[in-house]
This record gives sequence, structure tokens and C-alpha cells, in this order.
Amino acid sequence: MISSVSRIAYCASTTCKFRKPIDVRGLLTRTLEELGYAERIGLVETECLISCHQGPSIMFLPGGKVFQVRTEENFTETLQGFFAALQHPTSPLLSEPRTKKEIPGIESVDFFAKQRLIVLRNRGHIDGESIEEYIAHDGYLGLYKALTSLTPEEVIGEVKTSGLRGRGGAGFPTGRKWEEARRYRAYPKYVICNGDEGDPGAFMDRSVMESDPHAVLEGMIICGYATGATQGYIYVRAEYPLALRMLRTAIARAREKGFLGRNILGSGFDFDVHIYPGAGAFVCGESSALMVSVEGKRGMPRTKPPRSTEAGLWGRPTCLNNVETFANIPQIILHGGNWFRAIGTEDSTGTKVFSLTGAVKNVGLVETPMGTDLRTIIFEIGGGIRGNARFKAVQLGGPAGGCLTEDHLHLPVTFDSLQEVGAIMGSGGIVVMDDSNCMVDVARFFTQFCVDESCGKCVPCRVGLRVMLGLLEKIILGRGEPEDLGELERQARHIQTTSHCGLGQAAPNPVLSTLRYFRDEYEAHIHEKRCPARVCVDLLRFEIDPDKCRKCGLCVKVCPVGAMTWQKGEYPVIHRDLCIRCKSCIRACKFKAIN
Repeated sequence: MISSVSRIAYCASTTCKFRKPIDVRGLLTRTLEELGYAERIGLVETECLISCHQGPSIMFLPGGKVFQVRTEENFTETLQGFFAALQHPTSPLLSEPRTKKEIPGIESVDFFAKQRLIVLRNRGHIDGESIEEYIAHDGYLGLYKALTSLTPEEVIGEVKTSGLRGRGGAGFPTGRKWEEARRYRAYPKYVICNGDEGDPGAFMDRSVMESDPHAVLEGMIICGYATGATQGYIYVRAEYPLALRMLRTAIARAREKGFLGRNILGSGFDFDVHIYPGAGAFVCGESSALMVSVEGKRGMPRTKPPRSTEAGLWGRPTCLNNVETFANIPQIILHGGNWFRAIGTEDSTGTKVFSLTGAVKNVGLVETPMGTDLRTIIFEIGGGIRGNARFKAVQLGGPAGGCLTEDHLHLPVTFDSLQEVGAIMGSGGIVVMDDSNCMVDVARFFTQFCVDESCGKCVPCRVGLRVMLGLLEKIILGRGEPEDLGELERQARHIQTTSHCGLGQAAPNPVLSTLRYFRDEYEAHIHEKRCPARVCVDLLRFEIDPDKCRKCGLCVKVCPVGAMTWQKGEYPVIHRDLCIRCKSCIRACKFKAIN
């Protein structure tokens, strides 16, 4: 019965290594050798098993049972017990020693069971470096169908029928973009995959490139066939070394098997793909800036029109989509556009991959049908808020997204519904915040990010964002005035309407949304010189609560600047002129006696 497990997939992501510095591959190798299974069970390195909150994790294949590697101690006995349970089908599943819970199958865990996987369908199930395993999971069948059964116009027709909209943020209909690119007869034509994922807390595209690179390649090849392009580029930021390695390997294997190069699958269609490592500029996520960067120039947006489908890379017709968009294409062609349209809503079809991060219990990648409400994503799939904290806000759409409140948890996540309440879909980042977050400070953080990443080409973005940042910092320092709120709104509207590209046009969203839904926090900072969340240190004042203080002096011992004095049997005294508001005393006090 041990043959029922042929491989063990393990997560090699930096997130898991940061959580627990365990050499999972070395641990598995030693354990399998010790148990005598090294020759019969292979190891599969994958970037992400999706459930980051449980990392590092391993998955037994086939079957998909997940086990969290808590410690190296007793790991051999745990693995031996799992194999023993497989050899005796009547015996109960192995219980994890610490929690006494059964090792569950993916289908029985809420985090997985409530998802619908299309883009992430192969996560952890295949070795991303093995083209054979990708082919065994219906890989390149969509390409074969397109080249042997469909004309380029019919391929575009299926994409239009599917209703697929670009998953990079703007939500432009993919079929229309491909149709426009095919209409122009200038040659050569190009296909570009945007893998320059730069949003704080976003790792959707990175995970797909690292765990299922052939899905991206297959989508690009189909796009090339449909639009008449012969060359493709994948733009990946150089900070993703594993993604670059997996993509290079995938391209080499695809060439060997005849899926790239000349006369693909004997169809007479030629197409090849190259990788362009980017330097990590956030503005290069904008399509025209990305193409300028590929041309070897400084990445800065250009004026439109003409659009890239008419004059893109080197002035030639170019079709640009992001990683997730291309990863959907093979399944759409294989199963048909109507199959994809049946998922999601009328105007936002299919599924969407989100990176769920922040104060939520279950951090990880989530793929749900479009139209799934925020409450389901955060509280059912995400498991709710960590600890005893209260949900406060959720930020969607990256640094240029909006912050929404508890009143919006019923909101179905679609392109149009989010825009109506001041947020955007973006590339799919969802940052959950609890009541320990100051929304003025959150707005300042994202504005600072946009200031740092602005290319500086246009005055509204280059200067206007700095003016907004200055006003926010003034409020946080306790020097804000009532008229500052009106000035913030005026600057934000001006930047929205006059900035050159999408980065500047969307950059004011965090400020506008927090002013709209959390205006009381701004007013507390200005009128009361108080931060309700107790985050803005310049507005904090520490006091000893005599009813709770036990006169132990522990808070005095941890003060790094000697701002507290104490005599045995007396209450500590805080010298406010010396206090740097580091909160060390609050963290050290076991009796919560410092307010």
C-alpha cells in the first residue's frame, strides 16, 4: 500500500523559511532514507502549497493530504505512522501529535474547500520543472486544440465568449485586446507577459510562475497564434530568482518538446519566448513603461493613443497581459468559453486569485469565483481575525487601492462593485486590518510607497503626491489643522484627473477612501491631538493606572532611555520629556497598568 504515495511535495518559499527555519528537503531526504523509502518516493519542490499560515508544509501525492512541519523532533515517527496508516486501510488516519487532529485532505479544509481552482489547479500537484508532469495534467492540450481545430479568429471568439477580463488591474476585456492586435497588419508582432508584480503583500503571479510556469507559456503561445505574433517576452522582476529559474527551465523543455520554436506541433506556426529581468521599478507594471524598459530605456509611461495593440514594443503591434490572465487561457480553449463564463458573474466571469495577508488567521493564496463576497473570503476561507482583535478594514488593489469597512463585507468582489465604493481589483492583493491599525498612518504608508515609486515624468504625480504626503505627516505629528482635510481632497482629485498614467491616477485612492470611511480618525488627530488606534507615537502620552499597577518595577527595567524612575513599594514615574514612546513598558507590563 505504500505505493499509493509516489511523491511528497514540499514548500520552498521564502515565506515558509521565514516562519520556521527548517530545511524541509534535507529533513525529508534523511527521514525517507532512514525508513527505506528513498528509492520509491520522489520529492517535488514547489514554491507554494497555498496555505502559508501553516508553513512550512508537505503534501502527500497522490491524495493531497497536507501535513504541517512544526519541528524536526519526532518527524521520523510521524512519517512512519502515516505510512503505517496507508498500509492498513482500516486503521484511522494519523493524528498530528500536538493538536490530535487528523491529517486532512484538501477537500475537507475550509481554506481549500471553498475555493474554485483554475489558475492554481496544479499547485503542489506537479513538479514545475517537469514538462512531462504538466502534460499528464492536460498540459498543452489547449494549444493542441487551438492549432489543430481552431482558426485564430475562432480562438479569439472563444476568449471573447468567456468574458475574461485582464487580471492585472485594469480589467480590460482580453478578447477585445487580442482582436485589436490581430487587426493590425504590421510585422513582427509581439506578445508580452507582465510578471512585474510589485504591490506590497502581493505574491499571486510569483507563485504561478514558480509552481506552474508551463501554464503561462501555453497561454502566451495560444495568444501568439491568435494575434499573429511570433515573439514573446516575459517581464519578471529580478527579485524573483526562483521564478526566473523555473521559467528558463520551462522554456528550454518546451523547445525540446516542440511547443516553442519553428513549426510548432507541425502546424506551420512559429513562436518563441524570451525572458527579460526587470530592475524592480513599480512603474514598470504599467504596460507602456514596461515596453520602454524592454527596449533598454528608462521605464516611463508614454502617451496613449496609439495603444500597444497598434504600436507597442519597438512600435509594433503588441498584446500584453499579466501572468494570471495567460494562465487562464489554456483551460478556456480546452473547455470552451461558455464553461468559463458559467463561473462568476455576468460582467466579471471566471475566478480571481487573491493574496490574503495582514491580520487574518489563514494567510495564503485564495482563488474564488468572481462575485464571492468579502465576508466569505476573510472570515470563512481566511478564518477571521487573529487573536482577540476586531476587524477594522480591508484594503484591496495594492498601494493604489481603497480601504473598506465592516459595512462592505457583504460586497461581491467584482471589477465594477469595487470601483463603486472607492476601491479597485488591482492585481488581487487583500490586506486585512484589525483595530490596532491607524487609518491615517495606513494612508501615509501607501502614499509614501507611491511617492517612492513615481517615475517623476508628470508634475501632478511627482509634486502632488509629495504635497499629500506632507499633509498626512503633519496630521500624524499632531500639527494638523481643520483645513488640511479639504486640501488633501483637492490635491487627490487634481492628481486623479491630471496624472499621466494609471499609477498617478489611482495613487490617491487610499487617502480618499480613508477620508470617506474613517474621517473620524482624521478629526481625532487634528482636533483632539489623539490617535484612536494608539499608533502615531507623537500623539501618545503614557500614564500609570494605580488601580492595576503592582509596583513591580518591570516596566522601568525595560525602558531603553531611562525615562522611568521607581523605588521599591512605590508607583513608577514616567518622565515625559525623556520618553520616546517606544511602548516597551506597555509590552513588559503583565497587568496592563500603563495606558
